[in-house]
Formats: sequence, structure tokens, C-alpha cells
Amino acid sequence: MKIELSAIKTDFDGKYCYVHARGGITADGEFIITTQPLRITGCDIFSGIEMVKSRDGFVTHSGIVKCKNLSRTPHLDKYEKVICDMTPLFHEKTGKLIITGSSIVYENDEFPKIPQRCCAAYAVYDSEKGDFDEYKLIVLDDEDKYFHAGSGCCQTYEEENGDILIPFYYLDRKGCDDSWHSCSSVSVMRCAFDGENITVKELGESLTVSVPRGLGEPSVTKYGDEYFLALRNDETGYVTKGKDGINYSVPVELCFDDGQNAGNYNTQQHWIRGGGKLWLVYTRRGANNDHIFRHRAPLFIAEFDPERMCLVRSTEKIVVPERGARLGNFGCFTVNDNESYVVASEWMQGHGGNHAKCMEYGSDNSIFVSKITF
Repeated sequence: MKIELSAIKTDFDGKYCYVHARGGITADGEFIITTQPLRITGCDIFSGIEMVKSRDGFVTHSGIVKCKNLSRTPHLDKYEKVICDMTPLFHEKTGKLIITGSSIVYENDEFPKIPQRCCAAYAVYDSEKGDFDEYKLIVLDDEDKYFHAGSGCCQTYEEENGDILIPFYYLDRKGCDDSWHSCSSVSVMRCAFDGENITVKELGESLTVSVPRGLGEPSVTKYGDEYFLALRNDETGYVTKGKDGINYSVPVELCFDDGQNAGNYNTQQHWIRGGGKLWLVYTRRGANNDHIFRHRAPLFIAEFDPERMCLVRSTEKIVVPERGARLGNFGCFTVNDNESYVVASEWMQGHGGNHAKCMEYGSDNSIFVSKITF
């Protein structure tokens, strides 16, 4: 495995930082990173989606440009809506690049006092226009059950027939009244995509745990004849596998092959298939990283044993190093079995939201692109 790291500067101004940077590639070989500004004061207060384009794997690039159709828009009488936490997927059957994530609603640039419904969201890239079309929502029936049902930060997977597996997490209406003390569930929807619209064909069984806040931000892939889910939880990461892509066994804690808990918690993990093997990219404790919020940096990669359902400790490498800022909201994408990428931006909110603490270690809100060659 060869790891080559490059960085895209964002001109951090101390007021906003670019977050949720994730990448993909179009049918004609154009690399796209999507990202969005975050207001430093506050929690998850996002502006619209922006992007970086490149024709050479981000050796050179366009700089960050706004997506004209993906800005905040007025919603109902007093709200604004935007999409967030987007992850690109190249859909081979149609030759289209899609981003999937969640919708989110704000009131006076803060979360609404009365919770508003949020849904999984997607947008399709138009290569001729060089921009994304307007976003659309995946609205599930039973509004009370799926009151907050998003696919933010979730890694999707395209089946051989063109169906897309879109994992998502949800809280019911009652749970949204006290989301910090409720347990969310995850599920996977099997969807059709015709090049413009996503339609839900089937929903899998729900998974959750009783540990605080349940499960969230699931990522799915297929390796061999089995499907694998990586799951976020406040106390430990979980993994599970299944046979049909939408139904999975009881999740188990993410551990190393010696049985020790991997130390991942309260952030996402994402899959890479490369060199004929299955890999997981993740964060963890125990890496001289106590100064990092929730130990969300550096990013590690290790081989995942699909039979024992664990990480192979001897294969662990740092794929994106830490410089004081968290990197936990990242993305992975594969070009072919020999070439994959990890994309992550430095989230400039330290403990207590203090960006100066991040900068003490060298962070400047760079977007890192890590090219992995197997």
C-alpha cells in the first residue's frame, strides 16, 4: 500500500470553516469534492454545498466554487432549508455522479425551537453544465416514525443491476423532542435510479442499541458475497454483515484481531475495497490524540477480516495525519481495485469551539486528499 497526501487550502477566516469534504469521480474522469461552510460559533450550522474540481487527482484544481442550486432556500414561513453531510457516488449504470445526504432546517440561523422534519436528500451532477441540479428528497411514508430520517455521512453502494443501497438513520417524532437522550435506529433502503430520480423499492429491518443515542451514520459495502455495515455509536463503533444488502445480523463492537476494542467512538467509519481486500478507515483513542475533540484524528486505515469481523492490527496505517483539528467527517471513494482516495477537511472547532487550539498544532482548515495505491 502506498499513501500520497496532498492538501487544498481554504483561506480559513476564523468565522467559517469548510467541513464534510468528500470526493467522487465522473464518467469522463473529472474528480469532484463536495464540502460546505460551517459557522464556527454554534453546532452544525451549515451553509450551502460548494465543490472543488480536478482532472488530475487534485494535483491541480479549480479552487472552491459554489454550487448554484444547492444554497440555503426559504422554507415555510420562517425557516431555511439546506442539504448537508453529502457523500458522492458514481453510478455506473447511468454514468451519473450523485451526492446523497440529509436535509436540515434552520430558524434564524439556529436549530428550530420546534423540531422540523428532515429527510434523506440527493442531487445529480450535470457534467455538461459543470454543476449539480437542484436537490430532491427521499420522503418515506409514516412521517411519525421517520420524522428525522437522513442519510448524512453515509456511504452508499451500487449493485450490479444499478440498484443503490442507501443506509440511513432515523428518530421518530417523539424522539426528536429530546434527541440527545433518544436512541436512533439505522436501516438500509434498496433504491432504483434512472439517471434523474431515486425511488425506494424496499426497506430493510431496523437496527439499534440501547447505548446512548443508538446507532447512526451507517456505511455499506459489498465484499465477496456478503454486505457489511459500519455503524456510529456514542461509546463504540459497531460492525455487522448480511446476505441481501438490506438485512443484517446483530451488530458487534469494532475490535482488533486480538480482541481489544478498537477505540473508535462517536464518529463514522467508511469502507475501501482495494488490492483484493476489504479495508476500513476510522478514528480511535490511544494515538497520542487526547487534544483532539472526540479523538477524531488522525484517520487510520486497516484491513478488515470479513470472517472474524475485526480489524487486523498489524496492517494499521495513518492515512491522514492530525494537526490539532478533527477529521472525523470524511469520505472514501474507489476508482478501481488499485486506486482509492480518502478526503477529509480540518474541522476548526476544538474543545469548547475554540479554533485557536486547533491552530496551535498547525491546522488551517485544509482539505486533505489521500491517494491510496494498492
